[in-house]
Amino acid sequence: MKKISSMLAIFVALFVVLSIPFPAFAQQKNIILATTTSTQDTGLLDVLIPIFEKKTGYFVKTIAVGSGQAMAMGQKGEADILLVHSPEAEQKFVAEGYGVNRRLVMHNDFIVVGPPADPAKVRGMKSAVEVFKKIASSNSLFISRGDNSGTHVKEKAIWKAANIKYEGEKWYQQTGLGMGQTLNVASEKRAYTLADRGTYLALKKRLDLDILAEGDAILLNIYHVIEVNPAKFPKVNAAGAKAFADFMVSRETQEIIRTFGVDKYGSPLFFPDAGKRVENLGK
Repeated sequence: MKKISSMLAIFVALFVVLSIPFPAFAQQKNIILATTTSTQDTGLLDVLIPIFEKKTGYFVKTIAVGSGQAMAMGQKGEADILLVHSPEAEQKFVAEGYGVNRRLVMHNDFIVVGPPADPAKVRGMKSAVEVFKKIASSNSLFISRGDNSGTHVKEKAIWKAANIKYEGEKWYQQTGLGMGQTLNVASEKRAYTLADRGTYLALKKRLDLDILAEGDAILLNIYHVIEVNPAKFPKVNAAGAKAFADFMVSRETQEIIRTFGVDKYGSPLFFPDAGKRVENLGK
C-alpha cells in the first residue's frame, strides 16, 4: 500500500511538472538587460555578467542601445532591467510607473574629443558651453550620436545652454549609432564629438582623437539601475531583475567597478556610487 502511495505521489508530481509549459522555466532563468552602449563598449559587462550568472544561475541577454531606446523597451515590457545614464528621462520613466527601485550605481564623465589639429581652438577650455559655441562659430565638423541616448541628451542640453542652432547645419552630422561607432566616425572624419570617458579610453588606441575639453560640472555622467515594474508588466522577470540590481550595488561589484580599467588604462573607467547621494558626486 505504501509503495502504491509513493508511486501515486511521484505520478502526481510528474504531472504537475509536465503540465507547466517549458518557456515558464526558461523565463524564470533568463533576464533581459537593456543598457547603454558605453557599458558594453568599455568591456565592463563582459567582466560583471559572467560573475553574476555564476553566482545566481540566471542568464543575461544584453541589449546595448542608447538610454532612450533602453527605456522605450522598458515602456513596452520588453526588458526586465535597465542600466542607463539619462537622469531626467529616468525620473520620468519611474514617475509614469514603468520602473521601480531606481538605484545609483556609478559615474564617470563626458569629454569633448576632436582632431589633434583642433581647428576650433578649444583645447583646454573649461566651459563645455563655450567649447560648443567655438565649434559652431568656426563651422568645425561635429558628429552626434543622434540616437536619444544619454550622451545625445547631454549634448542637446549643452547646445541649448549655448543657444546655438545646430540642426540642419552642414557642420553638424548625426550617426544614429552607439558611442564606439560614433567615435570611429569622428576619428575618420577628423571631427569633434561628445563621448563618455570610459568608451573613449577603451578605444583610444585606434582613434585619432584627443581629449580637448573636460572637467565642467555639466559633463558629469551618472548611471542608475532600474527594475521594470512587474505591476505594469506581469510577464517581466521581477525576481531576476531584482537579483541583478542587487548585484550591481553590492560591495563586491562596486569594488570591481572601482578598479576596472586601472591596469589597462592607468585610471578607472567608472567610479562606484552605490549608497551615495547624487548631489555629492564628482566632488
